[in-house]
Amino acid sequence: MSDPKMLEKVKTQDGFIAALDQSGGSTPKALKLYGVPESAYSGEEQMFDKVHEMRTRIVTSPSFTGKRILGAILFEKTMDREIGGKPAAQFLWEEKNVVPFLKVDKGLAEEKDGVQLMKPMPDLDALLDRARKNGVFGTKMRSVIKNANADGIKAIVDQQFEIGKRILAKGLVPIIEPEVDIKSPTKAEAEKMLKANLLAQLGKLAPGQKVMLKLTIPSQPDFYAECIDHPSVLRVVALSGGYSRAEANEKLAKNHRMIASFSRALTEGLTAQMSKQEFDQALDRSIESIFQASKT
Repeated sequence: MSDPKMLEKVKTQDGFIAALDQSGGSTPKALKLYGVPESAYSGEEQMFDKVHEMRTRIVTSPSFTGKRILGAILFEKTMDREIGGKPAAQFLWEEKNVVPFLKVDKGLAEEKDGVQLMKPMPDLDALLDRARKNGVFGTKMRSVIKNANADGIKAIVDQQFEIGKRILAKGLVPIIEPEVDIKSPTKAEAEKMLKANLLAQLGKLAPGQKVMLKLTIPSQPDFYAECIDHPSVLRVVALSGGYSRAEANEKLAKNHRMIASFSRALTEGLTAQMSKQEFDQALDRSIESIFQASKT
């Protein structure tokens, strides 16, 4: 049911996924790093106007194309807006040859058993239908592992795959993102538990069902090779997780066939105050460094 051209691009091409999906909670911080203080806007609507300006500037830049970027993850409010006179997802694919994804989770629940599950998503089916109409290829949803707790990690993976199957049923490809906190004192142990649970759930998917995994760069290089090789996995992508771009790139390069899906590390160093030329050059350097780290 997914667009065969989009599927082929995501599956085979070198490149990475740009995560442009900061939501309500993380937007003020993203804007501040971009040089837009909270005093520059009032209320949520103005805040989203400002962040849409930032995202528009990124995706309309000549350096942002499908040559090095496979896909871009959009926030729901970005999907509902236009870029360059077209609906955002349509603009990405038709003008930039970049595959559109949509963040579908509603944020994190309170921590329990060392993890934060996703909050309920009562309107998920309607959102997925809208995404399909908008030409979106896949979705992304994030939960967080803070500690190596067997019950918590199993609950996270079970929830991700349960919702992932609903997304697959709508003809979209889910990016399953059980992030392991890079500051976790039990990070390596949590990754072992996570991999075991991921492989167990992947084994239960029907033939032909394909998912993507978005994972924290592991403590042990190439730790997720079995997941990358799994027939039900389209691609394994890495989150930057709070590492600086240089650090995230260095760690990612040690993980063969794992590609980036960076958010903050992608926009690091970009500011609203830059001239068009400065902005485009800085973004080009950022994209090139992440592209190279994703090629290993």
